[in-house]
Amino acid sequence: MTYEEALDLLKEYTQSERLIRHALCVSEAMRCYAKKFGEDEEKWAIVGLLHDFDYEKYPEEHPFKGAEILRQRGLDEDMVEAILGHASFTGVERKTLMAKTLFAVDELSGFLYAYALVRPTKNLKDIKMKSVKKKLKDKAFARGANREEIEQGAKELGVDLSEHIMFVADCLQKNAKLIGLEE
Repeated sequence: MTYEEALDLLKEYTQSERLIRHALCVSEAMRCYAKKFGEDEEKWAIVGLLHDFDYEKYPEEHPFKGAEILRQRGLDEDMVEAILGHASFTGVERKTLMAKTLFAVDELSGFLYAYALVRPTKNLKDIKMKSVKKKLKDKAFARGANREEIEQGAKELGVDLSEHIMFVADCLQKNAKLIGLEE
């Protein structure tokens, strides 16, 4: 499956602009980490793009229904396993670097997008770690972002949380136009 085919599949199953934007954010974060780790950038970007594609149509069966659809469409099993592993409740162990990275960037990407929206500049160029950590402690801010999973993701990936936050923020800022955060 190509990136373009994955994007078409995402849009076939997802109508919500918010969910599409989230998928794009996670996809770009995956692409940046793939480049950093010397992995297949398109493959990782596809995993990020498709990790929640079934959520809107099948919220009770997500991500199991999505995995079934992706297997039928011939997606590589390591990609399907990574997608299954991004949701802790599935019980699927995150064995590969790709799976660990998806888990690490999923919640954080959503949190950072919300963080950018409340900034006067609406971007992530000049974020301050102190400010981000303050927002992480504020449970009322970006309520949907699971703080425990953000921390667990960095830990499983073996990276410092602050460095991880800055890396993903930088990646999202570099792709601001694509993800709807115009520079």
